[in-house]
Amino acid sequence: MKWLSHSLAATLLCAGSAAYAQDYPSKPINIVVPFTPGGVTDVMTRQIAAKLQGDLGQPVVVLNKPGAGTMIASAYVAKSPADGYTLLMAASSLGIAPSLYKTTANYDPVKDFQPVSLIASVPHILVTGNQVQATNVKDLIATFKKENKPSTFASSGNGTSNHLEGELFAALTGLMMTHIPYKGSVPALTSLASGEVDLLFVDIAAAQPFIDGGKVRPLAVTTKTRSSVLPNLPTVEESGLPGYDAMPWLGIVAPAGTPPAVVERLQASLQKMKSSPDIQEQFKKMGLDGQFSKPAEFGAFIVSDSAKWAELIQKSGATAE
Repeated sequence: MKWLSHSLAATLLCAGSAAYAQDYPSKPINIVVPFTPGGVTDVMTRQIAAKLQGDLGQPVVVLNKPGAGTMIASAYVAKSPADGYTLLMAASSLGIAPSLYKTTANYDPVKDFQPVSLIASVPHILVTGNQVQATNVKDLIATFKKENKPSTFASSGNGTSNHLEGELFAALTGLMMTHIPYKGSVPALTSLASGEVDLLFVDIAAAQPFIDGGKVRPLAVTTKTRSSVLPNLPTVEESGLPGYDAMPWLGIVAPAGTPPAVVERLQASLQKMKSSPDIQEQFKKMGLDGQFSKPAEFGAFIVSDSAKWAELIQKSGATAE
């Protein structure tokens, strides 16, 4: 009888979820962005929102809630009703921030969210200023080791993916490196171009104008494989640093407990964008590689990615507090 009652409860739960999904969505959906308007994540989210709106038949509104290493937006969504009407355009910092902000972290990147779909990888590139005499990663490491003095790497802020990419570079090379955080990619690039810092890991779209102007020099891409956006640029690993792999990403998550049928409805709508020529073209212009995955695949990736950065943060002693 106990087994029967449990089975009946499960059946009723699935039936309820399916019935709910049939009516979903019946009102506007909010996608929360953890960054300010105008950046790559914001622009990309608005493109995704427009496509979702057309497919789902309800308004899809983008809400910007920046601050605290993206924890403000993440915590807001984690504590929202699990009904599919409040989503988060999560970034790599979803799993990074809790390890960097140990005393103020107010969400768990795995337990508090239901993954919907990985949307895109955001290949970052290692760039140096013209004051650094190196044309590849191997030469860069050799130059810094020969100088035997602390070098500097910039980032767009504490807890960002390019902060951790610099920490990973320092850990794998054994170089003495000082992190210099800035309030965004453009100030960091400007500082690099002026010779105030030695190197920076940054997204392709932000760096392109500086590269085209001859102000900074691209050396390698951070991901395990080459980017489709810059296929001729080698990876950090193949150009001189074995084991280096950092893939900044963007993906949609919902509050934990969101009905499976709702998650499937959202993922199915997002999956259609994988073959959308205009979305793929827009992604390419922004330096993004479209990914569009299944919820379980995305969930497994969040677990492994969060663990990877947590281990690095612990070993390096990096903190944002």
